[in-house]
Amino acid sequence: MMKRLITLGMMALALAANAQEKKTTTIEVPQWVKDMKLSGYGMLQYQGLDKEDAHENSFQLRMFRVSLEGRIAKDFYWKGQIQLNGNTSSLGSSPRVVDLFGEWQKYDFLRIKAGQFKRPFSFENPMHPITQGFMSYSQPISKLVGFSDRTGEQASNGRDIGVQLQGDFLKNANGRNLMHYQVGVFNGEGINTKDADNRKDVIGGVWVMPVKGMRIGAFGWTGSRVITYTQGKMVVPKNRYALSAEYVTDNDWTFRTEYVHSQGYGSNLSAGDKADGYYALCIAPVIERKLHVKARYDLYRDRKEWGTSKTYYEVGADYLFNKNLQLNIEYARVNDKTITAADKHSYNMVDVELDFKF
Repeated sequence: MMKRLITLGMMALALAANAQEKKTTTIEVPQWVKDMKLSGYGMLQYQGLDKEDAHENSFQLRMFRVSLEGRIAKDFYWKGQIQLNGNTSSLGSSPRVVDLFGEWQKYDFLRIKAGQFKRPFSFENPMHPITQGFMSYSQPISKLVGFSDRTGEQASNGRDIGVQLQGDFLKNANGRNLMHYQVGVFNGEGINTKDADNRKDVIGGVWVMPVKGMRIGAFGWTGSRVITYTQGKMVVPKNRYALSAEYVTDNDWTFRTEYVHSQGYGSNLSAGDKADGYYALCIAPVIERKLHVKARYDLYRDRKEWGTSKTYYEVGADYLFNKNLQLNIEYARVNDKTITAADKHSYNMVDVELDFKF
């Protein structure tokens, strides 16, 4: 009997020791996994307009994005982002990958990015859809950088697939860089698409930052695109430039203006081979970092002629409940010269958005 008790006791001790050993076993999680960050945002929209014979008003799920980002080793940053849209004409375009890239960031003066990301053209294109300030990107950016581009390329949110070099240099006495450059080689087709003509687009820009918060820049873009017309396929040039200026003050004022010019036929030969656009905006704080009023003049000419101009005169306000929740209200008077009847050129538009981040 005593032997059995001793044997059972020893077995119990062995099992307890084994359980304790299992409890103390740890799994080492790689640092790059610890560094991963999940984030995203959503944009809910109501928009109404009273265009003659074409009144519209609708609630919309404008956009929902989820992104995952992190680092592999100290100097290599990566990001992936997908987008879903509501009320799309074809749900085949949603969801879709909008960003997928890696960037070597060892030096301020030279960073190398490869994958799918924003084209390095204009100040406004790389900006976040919420923080750029208005109900949509300006017409020159939408029509001439790859959102609803005049070439007819798929809607690509200003992105393409390629390789880019960029950097900041020429520090002043306070350690602030005074110059920035960026240049890249891209397919020229937009997101998630191979090169159709085996000719690459080259896009680049440079800007100076003479005082804190101010940028003055110039951008260039040369490339081509295959367009299908009734006469057959044609490779048409795509040459563009932009002149840009921005000033963001410490006390929450924003001023920005850009002119964009394009040479090269669009999806319709009759539209001509030149187009341009210009916008200027001001965002002023009523309550700093909380409540703003704003105004924007936004012009686009599809044939670089006044008879093809479309102009938005916009005023609005936004209120930040906190850093992750924002309400935007805008009114726009639109003058569209492309409408045939002269008495129907102008109409009104109202836009209300509730935007959130996580």
